[in-house]
Amino acid sequence: MTRHSIWIGAIALALSIGALPAAAQRLPDTPVAGTASVAGTSLTLDALYQPQSIVGNEPVGFVWAPDGAVLFLWNADGRSFRDVWRFHPGTGQKQRLTFLGTDAKAEQAGIGQVVALGDGRIAYTLGGQLFTQAADGTSARIAADSQGIRKLGVSPDGQSLAYVAGGDLWVMPAAGTGPARRLVGSDNAKIYVSDYHWSDGSDAIAFEQSDDIAMPERDIFYHAKGELRNNRVIRAFPGEETTKATVGVVNLANGAVRMFDRPDPKHHVWGFGLSGDGKRLFVSGSDMEAKEHTIYLYDVASGQRETFYQLREAKHLRTDWQVAWAPGDDGLIILTDRDGWLHLYHQRTAGGVPRQITRGEWEIASFAVDRKNRQLHFVANKSYLSDRSLYRVPLSGGAVQPVGPQGHGTHEPVYSPDFAMIADWYSNDSTPPELHVVDTRRPGRTVQVTNSPRPEFQQQTWAKVGYIEFASHVDGQTLLGRVSLPANYDPARRYPLIVGSVYSDAARNQWGGRRAHPTWGIDQYFVSQGYIVLNVNVRGSWGQGRAHNQSQYHSYGETDINDLESGVRHLVAKGFVDPRRVGLWGSSYGGLMTIMSLAKKPGVYAAGIAGAPATNVWHAYPAQMWIMGNYQGPDMPARYEAQSALYQAKGIRDPLMIIHGTRDPVVLYSDTTTLAEQMIQREQMFELVTLPGANHAWASDNLPQTRFAFRKMVDFFNRNVRDRP
Repeated sequence: MTRHSIWIGAIALALSIGALPAAAQRLPDTPVAGTASVAGTSLTLDALYQPQSIVGNEPVGFVWAPDGAVLFLWNADGRSFRDVWRFHPGTGQKQRLTFLGTDAKAEQAGIGQVVALGDGRIAYTLGGQLFTQAADGTSARIAADSQGIRKLGVSPDGQSLAYVAGGDLWVMPAAGTGPARRLVGSDNAKIYVSDYHWSDGSDAIAFEQSDDIAMPERDIFYHAKGELRNNRVIRAFPGEETTKATVGVVNLANGAVRMFDRPDPKHHVWGFGLSGDGKRLFVSGSDMEAKEHTIYLYDVASGQRETFYQLREAKHLRTDWQVAWAPGDDGLIILTDRDGWLHLYHQRTAGGVPRQITRGEWEIASFAVDRKNRQLHFVANKSYLSDRSLYRVPLSGGAVQPVGPQGHGTHEPVYSPDFAMIADWYSNDSTPPELHVVDTRRPGRTVQVTNSPRPEFQQQTWAKVGYIEFASHVDGQTLLGRVSLPANYDPARRYPLIVGSVYSDAARNQWGGRRAHPTWGIDQYFVSQGYIVLNVNVRGSWGQGRAHNQSQYHSYGETDINDLESGVRHLVAKGFVDPRRVGLWGSSYGGLMTIMSLAKKPGVYAAGIAGAPATNVWHAYPAQMWIMGNYQGPDMPARYEAQSALYQAKGIRDPLMIIHGTRDPVVLYSDTTTLAEQMIQREQMFELVTLPGANHAWASDNLPQTRFAFRKMVDFFNRNVRDRP
């Protein structure tokens, strides 16, 4: 039994109180032998991907109740259907509140959101419908005339419940004593409320309304289940009309709505919020290419607008900006990378000079304002590049204080209203996600609420995960890689390597690395079959500063794939990897990098797999102009052709597999067809796995499809990489 397994077994006995375990970090330059008797798990791919998951069902949807308890959605048996649970830090009692996840529903997603209504009552959504449940467990469906209900929000005074249904904003008494009324809406389904926030006084709601009327609609025809189907979507390409976004405020007493104009409604909205007294409204946004960050400030009564903050950077390509009101409505707290790293600033007046609160060569991912104690709580990678840890700092500045346990990993906090407690989603490279509750008055101590993995999880041997830092072989920039080694690693061997799933923000210290696809299982399976697995934080990723990410500008399929090759070169030079047995794979943008790598770097990779590959940037979302640039200019069309795998694939000589779903509205299957036609005409050999009716996230649609696609991948890599002569 591994050390990791022993730790899991210990916490299975009871709630743990104390520090979290430290996960693996930097790998030594000289490889060290593993101590296990086997490389990894003994489970097959089919066994790893089952309705009752061996790693369990991660807890989600944390929300604090008025009595100090935290509500969350979870399935204690590791199945997909999530019910509502409750945990009270004061008593230590954990209680299941709903019992809707029957065996017949085991593979459904379950409850989508829960909120606390007071007096032990809750409201939750299930299948787009709204329900309430009393303290005695009796449930009732409400708002029966509405479908697609989402975004539940209880007013700060606890008296009202707001929600979005059919794109409209509704409100009703939280006590259930009156009917729901529509506050904001339209008879046109292409105009919809995309987000909203309550005022502190509970007398108004600020909301964002999106208008897609001018956007083009596209027919995506595909065959599935014996018939021709059409997935008709609203979808813009670069240069076409996009969503228009407007922020407004609705008064609950009289229903009056005021909309606040911006110079260009097609510019992005990244955040908005009312001041504590409800008299002012900020709207944080940027131009279409995310080069100019602007914060407008409005007088709610008159609608008068002023430019509070503005910063333009010619090569800016990430939209990590966040804004919140400072305590006492004394200006705004702004998360920006104006000094080259994402840090917190306080700006008191329009056009004033922002005062920097935090600084250093590390970055902040998110923050929250504790107005009463005049503190800023935030998540950052100050401890290590791959981490997301909890910290706080006085509004006035000064020393940054860690909050909660200091083990490496990823934290996603939900703060109680008084910031005394944190409901903390926590995971690291050896620990599947769990809910922990942190008492901020006693930093360093935590209570683990959930224990999600199945009992057999602790009987398995899992990969040894660590991190490497290495220099780009092109420009010397420091890069970060996440490496999964066989548990019985032998320094005398040179192992086959799988690079992937490649994407930005790929080197994360959490179970499975990236969470966009369920790749945790196939990664573990590859390791058990004698592979090493590498993920690289390519340029454009969060966490390493502006100089690192902005070198990706106008560089899809160039700088990023050089970073991947640098990781391969490093592992080869350090004696980990056999250079003739290296495979590469990724999906969407990762599919673009895979095809570009095979086309531009023949011989570096023995084979590659491109899932739903983004081969034509003319068909990207307009937002991707952040990186690939405007659709016009003197360097066009050469600039887009250089970043489109469709125009570069002629260089492919090594084995390629393409996996794509025919229903995909994000990366069109027709683009894969175009690439296939061209490769056939050039007599370039490749393998095509078509998934009828599958969506963009082809590995997440359903378990049979997941297992089928992953088995195809394993067979392809075994033939062309591991067993290569």
